[in-house]
Amino acid sequence: MAKDVVELDQVSIRFAGDSGDGMQLTGDQFTSTTAAFGNDLTTLPDFPAEIRAPAGTLPGVSAFQLHFGDHDIMTPGDYAHVLVAMNPAALKANLKELRPGGDLIVNTDEFGDRALTKVGYETNPLDDGSLDGYNVHPIALTSMTVAALSEFQVTKKEAERSKNMFALGMLLWLFTRPVEPTIEFLEAKFGNKPDILAANKAALQAGWSFGETTESFSNQFVVKPATMPPGTYRNISGNLALSYGLIAASVQSELPIFLGSYPITPASDILHELSKHKSFGVHTFQAEDEIAGIGAALGASYAGFIGITTTSGPGVALKSETIGLAVALELPLIIVDVQRGGPSTGLPTKTEQADLLQAMFGRNGEAPVPIVAPQSPADCFDAAIEAVRIATTYRTPVFLLSDGYLANGSEPWLVPDVDSLPDLHVKFADSTNHTMPDGTEVFWPFKRDPETLARPWAVPGVEGLEHRIGGIEKADGSGNISYDPANHDFMTRIRQAKIDGIAKTIAPLEVDDPSGKAKVLVIGWGSTYGPVESACRRLRLEGLDVAHAHLRHLNPFPANTGDVLKAYDKVIIPEMNLGQLSLLLRAKYLVDAIGYNQVRGLPFKTQELMDAIKDVISNV
Repeated sequence: MAKDVVELDQVSIRFAGDSGDGMQLTGDQFTSTTAAFGNDLTTLPDFPAEIRAPAGTLPGVSAFQLHFGDHDIMTPGDYAHVLVAMNPAALKANLKELRPGGDLIVNTDEFGDRALTKVGYETNPLDDGSLDGYNVHPIALTSMTVAALSEFQVTKKEAERSKNMFALGMLLWLFTRPVEPTIEFLEAKFGNKPDILAANKAALQAGWSFGETTESFSNQFVVKPATMPPGTYRNISGNLALSYGLIAASVQSELPIFLGSYPITPASDILHELSKHKSFGVHTFQAEDEIAGIGAALGASYAGFIGITTTSGPGVALKSETIGLAVALELPLIIVDVQRGGPSTGLPTKTEQADLLQAMFGRNGEAPVPIVAPQSPADCFDAAIEAVRIATTYRTPVFLLSDGYLANGSEPWLVPDVDSLPDLHVKFADSTNHTMPDGTEVFWPFKRDPETLARPWAVPGVEGLEHRIGGIEKADGSGNISYDPANHDFMTRIRQAKIDGIAKTIAPLEVDDPSGKAKVLVIGWGSTYGPVESACRRLRLEGLDVAHAHLRHLNPFPANTGDVLKAYDKVIIPEMNLGQLSLLLRAKYLVDAIGYNQVRGLPFKTQELMDAIKDVISNV
């Protein structure tokens, strides 16, 4: 049946079902195909917190949202144009994410009385008129998949598990995507299981054919490729980009990586990925707990490695004593905190930005630590390199603050030219550096570089460079244990001055203010970049002037931050916390910032930010 092809500039699709329905795999494959097609895109995987919640229940629903277009895509979309709901639980949990009038594809085979009752439906929403505001496509996905695979050597259960491939084939047809990339994926995944491979390929083709022949869809849709700078692209998640950034930093510095880590959601993928790259001199150690992980990483730094530990907020709490030790030892160390909803266990699979103050102050004593925060999944690569640069140059632990949205989300990444990466080579101490009054040449482990205030990095085993380390305060220069009050005051102040001095080597804070007439500045950090930038662009299209600045360095702030803040009448700070950056900027620059704060475990929606910014603009 010939179908009209309608051209769209952007689309958001959301897949939802049980944890075992393969929604993440389905979303990943649609994303990979769309990226290869040339669209710009952003994704939002939405995982359940339960490891294996009972089938058909609300806690067990897994979803994946993808926003793709023929132009620069900044967010996964406020609301989906298309929702695929594999059962009543998926429908109930995700219907609020479908825009009015959107296309709702429902697997009718799962809408029996028992399944409806399990999630609190008193009547079948497919029959009671409650879905009249949507374009509903009731499709028997499960039974059609089983029928399509009746001639294959697979069990009924195995056939039913292929219904996600049927749904994927149908959506690929609906948006004129090719099936070949998914077939290649299936062949790689199930090459040693020919019966399963054949069944999944058949289910994929059956879904495509159903879309082509059914009367449920009167149109196909096409979203043309986006115009992007020339180069080689690949789709990449934040955790993967961060892992590659750490490896690139290792290559650029010619220092091996040591990762000491304890698995924790949503940071575990970094451990998994780095463990694959031993050929690049990467050493990974899965420790018995968070404290052992960071202790091993700090020991590796002492030995001349790039010591790294990965965790989330609860793990940072356990690592705090060793981070303070790293401050006292003045050794490079990368602490990757992939933030999630808290406090305590909180929302382990949801995103949040609530660890900023923990990273800033979560240690005893005066223990300043630089903080770097990436703004998008692809930017995690550059942020990782920057964190290593600071750590090795200034001999300090550095916090790299990602979050669950960045870690699991993905976007196209322009693979950089290796020649464009910074030179991170480090000079280790190789000789004595101080002359005593009697003329004896000795090594002083705390004799500082006059420009960076960093102490020498002396690898153990070098003759003549023996020195002691430990958490007890050391004397300036000699590194001998010192309880002298004046010395402790001096060492505390110079450690702070060293961190403050980093501002001299970071770029000034840039402001996106096209008209130059804006009176309202929106300033953010981390993963709020996409929603904030999208909101500002749309407001400008409506004729409103608004400026946007985004912080990568949160300690120290760029040197011109105060001047930027004072140049605007009103400053809005959107954060996925209750106002932590607001607190810091208010205290340091005395700016009367207006916080826009939410802690729902989800990224901001563009429209809600637009509404908040409009309210401020109207009152200037």
